[in-house]
Amino acid sequence: MSKTAFVTIAGRTNAGKSSLLNAIVGEKIASVSSKPQTTRTRITGIRNIDDTQLVFFDTPGLHKPVNKLSEHMLNTVRESVSDIDAVIFVQDCTKKINEQELNLLHSLESSKMPVILVINKIDLLKNKEELGAYIADISSKIDFQAVIPVSVAEDNGVDIVIDEIIKLAEDSVHYFPDDMITDQPEKVLAAEMIREKLLELLKDEVPHGIAVGVEQMSERSDKDILDISAVIYCERESHKGIVIGKGGAMLKKASTAARIELENFFQIKVNLKCWVKVKEDWRNREGLIRSFGLSDK
Repeated sequence: MSKTAFVTIAGRTNAGKSSLLNAIVGEKIASVSSKPQTTRTRITGIRNIDDTQLVFFDTPGLHKPVNKLSEHMLNTVRESVSDIDAVIFVQDCTKKINEQELNLLHSLESSKMPVILVINKIDLLKNKEELGAYIADISSKIDFQAVIPVSVAEDNGVDIVIDEIIKLAEDSVHYFPDDMITDQPEKVLAAEMIREKLLELLKDEVPHGIAVGVEQMSERSDKDILDISAVIYCERESHKGIVIGKGGAMLKKASTAARIELENFFQIKVNLKCWVKVKEDWRNREGLIRSFGLSDK
């Protein structure tokens, strides 16, 4: 009999949730950036080990909502911690746990949900003795199924997280084909790869006001080339100029970086064309949030 476990990955923004998902799946399916709130929707990652299928849901980071998009992101987190088998709660060991995180953990504890605490970024601790005190303090507040210190960046401890999740798997059919690593449509994956490069290159508030939509994606019949046409949306005319850059330099730099990543992922030569358009204050406009696929409804 095959087994399955459905697991939500939750935690504060920038704790390393998407990096952990990518490490577990073995492919980069979730955008990773040092910018807060990189993940905007629930992303599904799938890992098959022998007869066991592990299904992971990466969620937006916990944060203080500042617009309608933020509210949708937090609703996604709340909905993603119900009707599952366990929660992996990722905590950055260089930061103290805050009230918002504790409230979520207490609600999970009350519902008898198994919670595995993954303490990430232990490679950044100068004094390793601090780790013991950190674990003792956080464990005194919540009763965890397991506490696992890891460094996702150094691929240290990820295998232990996987082993712990396998213990929670129950007899079940597999809900996804065994060769599938995500249910994200290819257009969504491509759009996120482009947005990630913009996040890396742009500063301050501009990246948060950016959405990317892939309007066309098709492989040529006569050549091994994947044509992708994408539109980068920003909230202000001044932001459009920043995204394009002087003489188109910024847009070219981001597009080139995205094209390289797209080619590595899809294993085919990519012809990427990007345009920039303005959608004023789109993060507070429900219709646009839905059209960009960012609504929790």
